[in-house]
Amino acid sequence: MKSLYLGSFIHSKSLDVLEYLHDAAIFVDEKGIIVSIERACGQKKAEETVYPKLGWSSSEVSVRTAKPGQFFFPGFIGQHPPSYSKHSLIRCTDTHIHASQFPNAGIFGKTTLLDWLNTYTFPMESSLSSLPKAKTVYTRCIQRTLANGTTTASYYATIAVDSTNLLADICLNLGQRAFIGRCCMDTLAPDYYRDISPSAAIADTKATIAHIASIDPSHALITPILTPRFAPSCSSELMHGLGALHKETNLPIQTHISENKNEIELVNKLFPGHKHYTGVYDDHGLLTSKTILAHGVHLSEDEVDLIKDRKAKISHCPASNSAITSGTAKVRWLLEKGIEIGLGTDMSGGYSPSILEAVRQACLVSRHVAMGGEDEAKLSIEEVLYLGTRGGAKVVGLEDKIGGFGVGMEWDAQLIGLGSVEESEKGVNEGPVDIFGWESWDDRVAKWVYNGDDRNTLAVWVKGRLVHERK
Repeated sequence: MKSLYLGSFIHSKSLDVLEYLHDAAIFVDEKGIIVSIERACGQKKAEETVYPKLGWSSSEVSVRTAKPGQFFFPGFIGQHPPSYSKHSLIRCTDTHIHASQFPNAGIFGKTTLLDWLNTYTFPMESSLSSLPKAKTVYTRCIQRTLANGTTTASYYATIAVDSTNLLADICLNLGQRAFIGRCCMDTLAPDYYRDISPSAAIADTKATIAHIASIDPSHALITPILTPRFAPSCSSELMHGLGALHKETNLPIQTHISENKNEIELVNKLFPGHKHYTGVYDDHGLLTSKTILAHGVHLSEDEVDLIKDRKAKISHCPASNSAITSGTAKVRWLLEKGIEIGLGTDMSGGYSPSILEAVRQACLVSRHVAMGGEDEAKLSIEEVLYLGTRGGAKVVGLEDKIGGFGVGMEWDAQLIGLGSVEESEKGVNEGPVDIFGWESWDDRVAKWVYNGDDRNTLAVWVKGRLVHERK
């Protein structure tokens, strides 16, 4: 059905600019595509002037009007608006998340990366070869990420084909746009949880690619993504095979890089003939414009130059980097070097399925970098919101479709509500953010970034479909 959205809208125009549109109207066709955006437009004007231009009739249009004090906010987005409202519509992308680790969110003890994998991660992932258990875990993971406003996610599953295919099925059924990766790992992993050979890993990856083609032939929502877990768990033969498969299919790639210093030392020992960690991926045909590199905490100047030259992207995972003591990524430096960056929760290295939490932690981590003597490292609210929306869209190669409001883009969005103190006194409050009424728009957005959570996410749409609504 065609849809009309009326009210106020906010989105990122660029890395450091949020645009506010008030008393506006967005028209979305039955395919979930924005076909018109009109300023100073209410329902009467829409029906009298815009519907005829679009060839629409009122009987075929569903109208969603923001209530007093509400606004839509499609993309994490700056400018002081003329009037007060307290709801916004946002669209966000999680560029790095392990669906198979969801039950372990918040569980990492005092471990660092390599110990954490063996103690918590591999046992949990391997247990999802049980499809009933996998269905329970994946369903809850997707429900939880949707409830936090994640409209697009780049998921790592497990090495099991059936379990990975099930994740794709559930994402499609629940309406979340997703990149689904079957983990490839044929070495340096427990005997009970590894690919039996490079050729078996490639064959199983092709099986998942075929399954996704069977359920979503045009990849309208679900796209397979080649997933060498990380260099230490992949043989050179396996990585060469995945590089060849990428060249053949042009499918995206996701992996980890330079997350932890011990990991980097291990890569140097395992791959002594390569210049550095980034060079390992490049030499195997895995560093391309369609590659998502998670973390990148300890990259050298030479590595960053190579990443930029290959047009690969980085998923910044601040909560995870802090939680398992990996380090503080220098995001400002990476941005100034011309690297495209999005945000990832990296659950369960990260403790939260919320990109809003990643936005918040990206702010805080940048301040820790600044306290080390690099004051310019601090990221603004506008910048981190951009990373969580338009930045993430660029990382997954969908910048023309999602990440902001524009004609021809898809209607992926959230409706955000910020609770006013006046409502709270009446016993009605939509969440943890208190708005007194005198705050500027910049202040209200900042309050939401630092204080908000899923209670502020009132509704979520993916490609025009309502996929979550808070009751």
